[in-house]
Amino acid sequence: MESLSKLSIGASGWGDELLFGALMTVSLAVASVIIGLVIGGKLAFFKIQPNRALRGLAHGMTLLFRGTPEFLVILVVFFGLDILINALLKALSIDLTISTPKFWAGALGLGLIFGVYASEVFKGAYVAVSKGLIEASRALGLSQIQTVRQIHIPLMWRYALPGLMNLWLVLLKDTSLVAVIAFDELLRTAKVAGETEREPFVFFLAAGVLYLAMTWVSHRAKERLEHRVALVGRN
Repeated sequence: MESLSKLSIGASGWGDELLFGALMTVSLAVASVIIGLVIGGKLAFFKIQPNRALRGLAHGMTLLFRGTPEFLVILVVFFGLDILINALLKALSIDLTISTPKFWAGALGLGLIFGVYASEVFKGAYVAVSKGLIEASRALGLSQIQTVRQIHIPLMWRYALPGLMNLWLVLLKDTSLVAVIAFDELLRTAKVAGETEREPFVFFLAAGVLYLAMTWVSHRAKERLEHRVALVGRN
């Protein structure tokens, strides 16, 4: 019971810090998804282009990030952004040194990883749209832009949603990798609390329960979204 009291909320426990760490984890995951969807959409667009250079660039980037450990991607982005930004400032004769915010370095690193996998989901969803529907829309007089906006994109989301939600669940756990750059997400907070109180098992167990809670909420949201998309598709 004494160990559990250390999880209480207030000055005597670490409950506040763990909940804040969970909030940081979710915030980091959301920011990473937004970045990843933009990157994934662009890469998927390049992959379906007739231009071989664009396709090669997109496939090369996908291969690069698939073959690189996620841990290493986050480190390279964190330290690389510092070097890039400060070199640019120096080139512009600006006497200023900037340190990359850990949150955004982590979000960009995870967003790049999410994006390359999302691009394959988007590409598969694009191919899955029935060519008969596309031809029918053109026969009805819809322009190419109208066909993409009213037919292709809505149907693509229907096919892409299950894959994207699975990537979200993976990303939610991958946020723990950002602890390597000392960002205070849930896992690092649990580690610090465990070392301070000399009760690592209790705090890591508490972190595991919070991760499971976030996963359960995400899974329920996934089911509801898929149900709504299915209803829209029937209508």
